[in-house]
Amino acid sequence: MAASSLRFVIAGQLKRDFALVPSGRALVDVPGGNIIYAAAGFGVWQPINLVGLVARVGEDYPREWLNEIRDRGFDIRGIRILPEAIDLRSFYVYTDVYTRLTEDPAAHFTRLKQPFPKALLNYFQPGKSYDSRSHLTPTSLRQSDIPVDYLDATAAHLCPIDYLTHTLLPAVLRQNGFSTVTLDPSVGTMSPTFWDDIPALVTGLTAFLPNEEEMTRLFHGRSTDLWQMMEAIADYGCEIVVVKRGERGQFLYDRATKGRWEIPAYPARLVDPTGAGDSFCGGFLAGYRQTYDPVQASLFGSISASLTIEGSGIFYALDALPGLAQARLEALNEGIRKV
Repeated sequence: MAASSLRFVIAGQLKRDFALVPSGRALVDVPGGNIIYAAAGFGVWQPINLVGLVARVGEDYPREWLNEIRDRGFDIRGIRILPEAIDLRSFYVYTDVYTRLTEDPAAHFTRLKQPFPKALLNYFQPGKSYDSRSHLTPTSLRQSDIPVDYLDATAAHLCPIDYLTHTLLPAVLRQNGFSTVTLDPSVGTMSPTFWDDIPALVTGLTAFLPNEEEMTRLFHGRSTDLWQMMEAIADYGCEIVVVKRGERGQFLYDRATKGRWEIPAYPARLVDPTGAGDSFCGGFLAGYRQTYDPVQASLFGSISASLTIEGSGIFYALDALPGLAQARLEALNEGIRKV
């Protein structure tokens, strides 16, 4: 790919997913990770050959999966293969369409009468631990992981990774002329423990894109009003704050106008919620750079998420019928509400 053709960068994590989806069907050792769902959400609206992906995987990560991502048209030169094995397994189960659990895989496979995958033996779920302020993990991103020509792009989205990555990369991108940087925080950062670190994390961002549970957790003991929370984050120097609320859509706060909007979720047929939030973020980035209107960008994101949840698999949204996304966008416009 010619370096000049890259206009977007998406950074995040790749995973090896083991999942029990709402239908009870088992997905065993399939490609996953926030970066690829975000990239697919982006690709619903923009040519995918405009985006370069940045992530780290181990030498044991299946090469055929990387080849599939490349063959779809994404630039994967920013996916660094380390000379060591890295455990990228991720287990999750939906006990209903909105409740996702990540612990005790053996019990859930037994409950659903599914054979337990040998590849999940010795799997350890770390739980909701805090991110480190001082130690990089093997999958933490470094400036050296970004191919030099990726820095000729002008817009980026940072998926949930870790605190140190999220404090490093926005500054690097802005120093290299990126005018749009959006960020979806990690669970390990959105805690009262990191309260004093949040201003440095969000200052200068184009958009901060947490979900409601993360936002409420961060403000525990400080506020119970979601709009107050969003305004507080924006006051640190973030242009736009969007809180993802699942099937209830999104709340959006625009610091420049002090505008508040409720964005509806498209009433899609929910099959598998995996990747919906990441897909929203990819669609938001594409929509924002297409319109420079945060409300329209949120609608783009909502449609990307709606296409993702109607099936399983990292590229399901990309295989939607031509014209479907645009038709949904026009229909959803009617549901916007200014607060």
